[in-house]
Amino acid sequence: MAKHGKRTTAAREAFAGKNLVTVAEAVALVKGNATAKFDETIEIAVVLGVDPRHADQMVRGKIALPNGTGKTMRVAVFARGDKADEATAAGADIVGAEDLMEIVQSGKIEFDRCIATPDMMPIVGRLGKVLGPRNLMPNPKVGTVTMDVKAAVEAAKGGEVQFKAEKAGVVHAGLGKASFTAAKLEENVLAFVGAVQKAKPAGAKGTYMKKISLTSSMGPSVTVNIDNATGN
Repeated sequence: MAKHGKRTTAAREAFAGKNLVTVAEAVALVKGNATAKFDETIEIAVVLGVDPRHADQMVRGKIALPNGTGKTMRVAVFARGDKADEATAAGADIVGAEDLMEIVQSGKIEFDRCIATPDMMPIVGRLGKVLGPRNLMPNPKVGTVTMDVKAAVEAAKGGEVQFKAEKAGVVHAGLGKASFTAAKLEENVLAFVGAVQKAKPAGAKGTYMKKISLTSSMGPSVTVNIDNATGN
């Protein structure tokens, strides 16, 4: 068995016996043990009682975090003409049509959010197998298929987080950096949990939220008390 480093061992000892803690306690633990040489991302995982394979149980949504994510979001926009100019002016990193499709098909995906005007969807549709697994496929339900590319680009650049339940019914997201104050991280956690709550699908049966955990990029995770996180 491989030996754990001193930092990892210390973190695990700090987390030992801590379970179902409040959001404030979880943030303090995770933030306090994020001691890597880079500014670690604080991540959340929410296990939901849904089966995303059924359309009426899919959980998808977006939330403009009150304190942003601390991450520089690279945005690609599929658009032509005036809308392409609008996207560039709003700060999009890559703008194009067929040329952008060819770039993506070549495997060069240097962006974190993909936006498209509705007329571009026949082109974007060909990229489903590439963009879909990366959760980058534009979708009108979260505002990434839109004629208002200016607002979509600005939202992405401003710290908007999109979420989607994976096959096992788990929603993941980065909610800030270890350098954020505890108060800002707590606000972001509560805002995100609230957004997932509001996105509860009509087909969800039984317990909707089963588990919430927080972790940093390099640290162990801690389980959060769901009632405390949801205000129940």
